Amino acid sequence: MPPDSFIPRPKQAEVLAYTGGKMGVSAVPGSGKTETLSRLAAQLIAGGDLAGHQEVLVVTLVNSAVDNFYKRVSNLVKTRGLLPHAGYRVRTLHGLSHDIVRERPALVGLSDKFEIVDERSADEILGEAAAAWLRSNPYALERFLDPALEASKLDWVRRDPLLDQVKEVALAFTRLAKDRQLTPETLRGQLDTLVNPLPLAEMGWAIYTDYQRALAYRGAVDFDDLIRLALLAVQSDDRLLTRLRDRWPYILEDEAQDSSRLQEQILRLLTGPDGNWVRV
Repeated sequence: MPPDSFIPRPKQAEVLAYTGGKMGVSAVPGSGKTETLSRLAAQLIAGGDLAGHQEVLVVTLVNSAVDNFYKRVSNLVKTRGLLPHAGYRVRTLHGLSHDIVRERPALVGLSDKFEIVDERSADEILGEAAAAWLRSNPYALERFLDPALEASKLDWVRRDPLLDQVKEVALAFTRLAKDRQLTPETLRGQLDTLVNPLPLAEMGWAIYTDYQRALAYRGAVDFDDLIRLALLAVQSDDRLLTRLRDRWPYILEDEAQDSSRLQEQILRLLTGPDGNWVRV
């Protein structure tokens, strides 16, 4: 759709009337929210309120949406006679977290040359940790197996399906721990206070610990670490937070209903009490 043929519906017009502050927008699929947010970003860029170093920050869910927003905003900005790739930044939460951590990696205990493992590599490392735990604890989960199974079926379960289940539980445990900013050390302390042990939690902790040790050996972090460390960075350094708030005076958040608790915390800090934040 050519930019000059766009006629906003009433609800879209309300969003496009935004000039500042905090605003929440409820939008159903197919309502044109991507087009509306893109146009709002272009309006804010063209409005003349941004200094040369400032950007409108658009945060969305997946990389394909990043590309879509970039294409739309660049075209809209270009039609206004402005440079098509200046005045805005589009990021997933992982991309934004990477930007933040790269500002001062030493602040969160990383070297300047830290690496990020992709999801495939992270899955392989976690799988190795899960397999190692199962080899060391071959009968630890016997209580969770159906005693009515024949011996041959039990042997089959112990070989492949059980490893898959252990890995699945460990992945969920690890992600939840990182979302709640719980290190292996913190979790160990909490587990040690329990009167009755929790076998699955102990398993999750052991694999989580081994997984983190393997990442540290590589000098690497995974995507979940990036988010956790980005939040730690802006919580720990007021000067960094002030600089980022100045850099991104407007934050437009797409797919806010699917955001994690950490994403909301990061964006809330970046916005500040008097900042500009649109959540769709």
